[in-house]
This record gives sequence, structure tokens and C-alpha cells, in this order.
Amino acid sequence: MTTHKLLKSVLQIAAFLIFSFGYAQTEKGVWLTDVASEALDSKEGIQQVVARCKAIGLDNIYVVVWNRGHTLYPSQVMDDHFGIKVAPRFSKFDVLQTLIDEAHKENLKVHAWFEFGFSSSYKEADGGHILRKKPEWKAIDVDGNLVSKNGFQWMNAFDPEVQDFLLDLMVEVVENYDVDGVQGDDRLPANPSTAGYDTYTVSEYKKEHNGASPPEDYRDSNWVDWRASRLNLFVERVYKTIKSVNPEVLVTMAPSIFPWSKEEYLQDWPTWVENGWVDQIIPQVYRYDSKAYSSTLESNLDFMPMDKRSLFVPGVLLRVGDYTPSKRFLKKMIKANRSLGLKGEVFFFYEGLQFHDAFFNKTYPKM
Repeated sequence: MTTHKLLKSVLQIAAFLIFSFGYAQTEKGVWLTDVASEALDSKEGIQQVVARCKAIGLDNIYVVVWNRGHTLYPSQVMDDHFGIKVAPRFSKFDVLQTLIDEAHKENLKVHAWFEFGFSSSYKEADGGHILRKKPEWKAIDVDGNLVSKNGFQWMNAFDPEVQDFLLDLMVEVVENYDVDGVQGDDRLPANPSTAGYDTYTVSEYKKEHNGASPPEDYRDSNWVDWRASRLNLFVERVYKTIKSVNPEVLVTMAPSIFPWSKEEYLQDWPTWVENGWVDQIIPQVYRYDSKAYSSTLESNLDFMPMDKRSLFVPGVLLRVGDYTPSKRFLKKMIKANRSLGLKGEVFFFYEGLQFHDAFFNKTYPKM
């Protein structure tokens, strides 16, 4: 065994012992969304969600509250800005309050998941109703076009007004609801690395670079670092603001895997962890075979300081489109987590649970 591998093995054993003697809190959870799911459309559906999670030992529900340019709860912030208080689909009752009431009866935690983050729309070429009303909020690429990536259209994450808007939504939830946490993900805080060529951001860059314009190559490492550092400051602001409103509310982030997260979406999450700006980091370790899952998991865990590994909770892909992992692969992913001392994970997403009833009812509670 090489010295590097020996050291890595020793560190893994040390991490496992740290977790085993109680320094880590077991966190098992699931993301609950309104896409490809009707679970949030009725009070009965919400009750079923809580009952299922309780039965299989999932004690954290990360529920979408911000999606496709709308909130799923009645929002005064949205009403003030856009005259649309809540997504029309969820206007009949307060989805977030209902979930909190039902979950807290069973001692389950509810986290407000701001899924869309700085993305304004999905597959709407003009950026949807938000950017139609506020075109000055657009993220702009080097060719002067609205930034669109993988079907998502983007607001300018570097613009103070846009940042204030997102933070106001988060504060609104914490002030008005008894949530246990708020969460950003691979779109909060984030911007595709093609963004940053708007007038405001270019002006800010020039101030710090003797009047020089940003590189036309959006992948230029210094340019990537500069923009990522701007988003880092926003993470710090989010954390400190939420804690000032309610110190008990957890601030968690579910970014892409590193370093891809920084290269593609300017998410420098190891810096967030190092500086204490997150209570948990839940990277989306979404892979389609056990070897890729294990290697990605280990490489991302390596970015965690030893004294903060308890903050790391892997995101596990359970369902997307028609895909769901085999029982064998699912079991291997959980075993890989436990072998590294990780006592919990968050599954994407709720509707995938039904395809593995036997696993979640019998095997998973013992793992």
C-alpha cells in the first residue's frame, strides 16, 4: 500500500470513529417537489408523505418553496414585486404550513428548499414572467444574450437587487413559518460560468482590475475565482442574516459535486464549509453505478476538514424521469456512505420511495 493510500485509510478510520462516538447527528431525509409528483396538491397527500417518512425513518423533509418563478406559499415579497402571491396550482391552501403542522406532530423536520434559486424559469426563452417585468435582472453571457443552460434561464446572481430579492424570500419564510431549516441547492447561490458579462458585473470587475474588462473566455481560472468569490460573500450574508432572524434555523446547501460545481456554476462550497457559512452541505452525488458513486463520494468528502465531516450528508439519486436505481445499487450506495462514517443521506426525490418499498421498510432502517 502506498503512503497516500495508507494515510487515506487512516483518515477514513478516524472519521468513522468520530462519527461512531456521537459527534455526528444522524440525518436521513428526502426532497419533496411539485414536479412529477402530486403529493403536495392535497392535505391528504401531505399526510401520506409524513406517514411514509415517519415509517421508514426519514426525519427531514426538504420541501420546494420556490420553483419556476413562483413561491408555493403565499408570499408578500412576490406580491409586492410581481403581483403574484403564490403559484396558481397551490392557491387553495397553504402547502408549507400544512406540511409543517403534519410533520411536527411526528417530530419530523421541515426545511424550506429554494430549488430554483437564481433561475427564473425553465424552457421559457425570455426568462418567464420575472425577467419580462425586470429585464435588468437578466444574467448575460459574453455575446450579450440571456444566460440559459440545460433548459434553465437565469437572473444575474451578482446583482445586489437580485440578491436582495432572494434573501427577502428566505427571510420571509423564516419569519412567517416554524421551519427547521432553509436550503439552497445547485442554483442557490449559483450562476452558470457563462454569466457575468452584464453591465453591473463588468463594471465591478473593472474597478478591481485597473479598468481591464473580464476575459472573453468564461472558463479563465482567475475570472471564475473572482465570480465565485462574489457568490461566497452572498452565502456568508445568507447565513448571518438567517441566524440573526432565528439562530435555531439550519442553513443548508445542496450544491453540485466539486470541483465541477465551481467550474460550471461558480459554487465554491468547500470555502462555505471552511468559513462556517453552512450548517450542513449536501452535495448531489448522483451517479449511475457503484464505482462512480464511491469514487465521487470519497473525492468530495476529501474536501471536508476532518473536524467538519459531520456536516457532510450525501444526496442520493432515487428517481429522475423513468430512472430508478436497482435495489442492489441502492444498497451499495448506502453501504458506501456507512463505510465512510456517514450516518445519513438525502434522497432525490420522494416519488422514488415507492419503487423500493421492501428496501425502505425492512433493510434501510438497519443501515
